[in-house]
Amino acid sequence: MTDRNPYEKFQQGDLIMRDHLALDRTQLANERTLLAYLRSGVSLMLAGVTLFHFAQSSWLAWVGIGCVPLGLVTLAFGTWRYLSTARRMRHFS
Repeated sequence: MTDRNPYEKFQQGDLIMRDHLALDRTQLANERTLLAYLRSGVSLMLAGVTLFHFAQSSWLAWVGIGCVPLGLVTLAFGTWRYLSTARRMRHFS
């Protein structure tokens, strides 16, 4: 994954209404993506705690223990991705 800003070819004065609307749609899509990552991360953590608490066998308890850090990683990655995209778009707001 490259860290290139896809909006660097535009200057602030060069944007027309269509471009401003496209940036607004991109910002809203970025927020929806963040919410999806947050929902998935919290769901994984809740599933892990539930499996660990109610597990009748040891392998199911280990699956539950594995879901909690996976949920935390999902939360962290989603937040990082949101912030990096928002940082690239901040120049045009």
